[in-house]
Amino acid sequence: YNKRPRIPKSEFVKYREGLLLGSACEAGELYRAIVGGRPEEEIIRLVKFYDYLEIQPLGNNEFMLKSDKESVSTIEELQDINRRIVKLGETFGKLVVATCDVHFLDPEDEIYRRIIMAGKGFKDADDQAPLYLRTTEEMLKEFEYLGSAKAEEVVITNPNKIADMCEKIAPVRPDKCPPVIENSDQMLRDICYTKAHSMYGEELPAIVKERLDRELNSIISNGYAVMYIIAQKLVWKSNEDGYLVGSRGSVGSSFAATMSGITEVNPLQAHYRCPNCKYSDFDSPEVKAFSGRSGCDMPDKICPVCGEKLVKDGFDIPFETFLGFKGNKEPDIDLNFSGEYQSKAHAYCEVIFGYGQTFRAGTIGTLADKTAFGYIKNYYEERGIHKRNCEIDRIVQGCVGVRRTTGQHPGGIVVLPVGEEINTFTPVQHPANDMTTATVTTHFDYHSIDHNLLKLDILGHDDPTMIRMLQDLTGIDPVTIPLDDEAVMSLFKNTSALGVTPEDIGGIPLGCLGIPEFGTEFAMQMVIDAKPQEFSDLIRISGLSHGTDVWLGNAQTLIEQGLATISTAICTRDDIMIYLIQMGLDSEQSFTIMESVRKGKGLKEEWKEEMRAHDVPEWYIDSCLKIKYMFPKAHAAAYVMMAWRIAYCKVYYPLAYYAAYFSIRATGFNYEIMCQGRERLTYFQKDYERRKDSLSKKEQDVYRDMKIVQEMYARGFDFTPIDIYRAKPDRFQIIDGKLMPALNTIDGMGDNAAIAVAEAAKDGKFLSRDDFRQRTKATKTVIDLMGDLGLLGDMPESNQLSLFDFA
Repeated sequence: YNKRPRIPKSEFVKYREGLLLGSACEAGELYRAIVGGRPEEEIIRLVKFYDYLEIQPLGNNEFMLKSDKESVSTIEELQDINRRIVKLGETFGKLVVATCDVHFLDPEDEIYRRIIMAGKGFKDADDQAPLYLRTTEEMLKEFEYLGSAKAEEVVITNPNKIADMCEKIAPVRPDKCPPVIENSDQMLRDICYTKAHSMYGEELPAIVKERLDRELNSIISNGYAVMYIIAQKLVWKSNEDGYLVGSRGSVGSSFAATMSGITEVNPLQAHYRCPNCKYSDFDSPEVKAFSGRSGCDMPDKICPVCGEKLVKDGFDIPFETFLGFKGNKEPDIDLNFSGEYQSKAHAYCEVIFGYGQTFRAGTIGTLADKTAFGYIKNYYEERGIHKRNCEIDRIVQGCVGVRRTTGQHPGGIVVLPVGEEINTFTPVQHPANDMTTATVTTHFDYHSIDHNLLKLDILGHDDPTMIRMLQDLTGIDPVTIPLDDEAVMSLFKNTSALGVTPEDIGGIPLGCLGIPEFGTEFAMQMVIDAKPQEFSDLIRISGLSHGTDVWLGNAQTLIEQGLATISTAICTRDDIMIYLIQMGLDSEQSFTIMESVRKGKGLKEEWKEEMRAHDVPEWYIDSCLKIKYMFPKAHAAAYVMMAWRIAYCKVYYPLAYYAAYFSIRATGFNYEIMCQGRERLTYFQKDYERRKDSLSKKEQDVYRDMKIVQEMYARGFDFTPIDIYRAKPDRFQIIDGKLMPALNTIDGMGDNAAIAVAEAAKDGKFLSRDDFRQRTKATKTVIDLMGDLGLLGDMPESNQLSLFDFA
């Protein structure tokens, strides 16, 4: 109420049973009534309402002495108010307790509150009351004017009596309440075995059957089948609607997840299988040689039984990274849906579970480093005080993490089982108290209730969107794109597949610019250093780029020194377990070491000794000790599969690739700078290059996209001018062998304005610029720019006819 958290008094009366109400600080109604000289009967009525009365240190209320609005002017008067509250407690049998009204822990912490209040615009921020947590001795001294016996009563005795009245309760329920889908256990078994038989034949190879049985038994016995079925329904629905789904985290480590269609990543060891007669080869020496690598890197082979070309499958990922060594770890299934399909996936959750059973996962927004730094810098600058950077950094740490607002998780959906009441787990609210939105979120941060309710992570991602657009433009089914194409692999070695030289594209030596996972300067430098030769190496590079202290000062140095190669360095968490088992360590110990290293917890001495005893090199042990966080191989594999498909289109369907990239991934595309020919682009590139260290965030985005445009020009492709009657709001089009940019690439034309122009154009020709302005609501600045760029043709200024038009 009035920008402050408030509960109507009537609500307290309604739910009074089980609550203990105190009279609060100077802002409480009892204190206000005494200060305001209200009639005695009103004060008595207020005293009777509360279960206990509160008094506070004099320093808390000293600010009243400086206020013109208060009737209190001396310390003695503040003492008298406290004495009167004590007397009222004695008269009406109410416990009186001394409270601190704590806002921060220690006296020196007041600077943090002062700065945050100043940052929020409070004029009295510098007048901080001593609202810190006082010790018992400090509180006894504060209230010595009541006499030592009474001071001990209000400071020690009565607060303990209040504490004894409070029963121990858990604010959230202790029990796990997963949703129920009828017959989900059998449903999962049936789906998995149907798929397994369709791939590997009626008689499943032992390695397939053992892995599937082991996983399904673990999943079903621990009650996790419903999670798989939910994910399966969501993914199948998205696929049915034409959008691939990428798996996140370790879900690709689960063969059951592959067989149920949740992930494309097949975690079995590298193997051949025949799509026709179902022959398979897991055991031949040439297959064993690819242990720890990807099946797609094996040489092509013909089925010895039926002569069909064999499918090369498997990424060799242990299931333990997802389900735990004993298979009892709760699965966390995170999925990347297309950004433009994400809202439909969220809506489909309601179809699965029913209306009112799903809620957006709430988040608590806290003060971030940059915001805190801004508050502190402004505070001292406004007061003309100079502070050293080290002191500012210290204060930043004290301010960071303070709650600012509530929000919603970008893809988290909390599922409430049928028959349960959401308020027994968490209150619910509109995010940031925005009552105009239909979205309802959990009030508690999801992590506070993740032991109770299932959260689905249905995240939006650009890769599936881009692949869908590429499929629409090319007609190619992305699932059929081969993962062993040499021309695609060459993008990570040189620029030959693009038909250009590094000199043509600003000295960039690779062709992977603009490819997800590999297109940034940092990632391309990793590719140059790592020298990947096969698909497996790209997965390893992806793992390295997402880890912390895995590449820089670690694998990079080892490769430079010749101690390791991209194939032998530690790149993903699974590498450790697979390698240690190969070296002869016990599988459970290998798993335990992997878990410790991936979390940045290092190695115990006895583990180091065991590793040395099995001839693990010293550089490998040192590498483990440096790692702070490691990426799962399954996540890296899923990302690289998506990236590879996009790279394939870059080689074989270049215009489609550039259309999709500029439509979906480019955030700084500028029609004026980039579409007026190669010479104009080069002019701006030189200008941005010269100012590289001082570019704004927007200019950095423009500079990045310039490089992709430069590459497109170098490959011999060009843009066609925007036709305001044919151009789409936010999608590039291929027209007569050239790219027509989207309307929103015109500087100043936002997405909504671009939609308005496209919609208005459907209603017929624009008669004049005035007509264009009225029908599209475009700004004069944008219209003038469009005119200067020749996009409005010979459109007159207004509809009015001039006499001279007939001359």
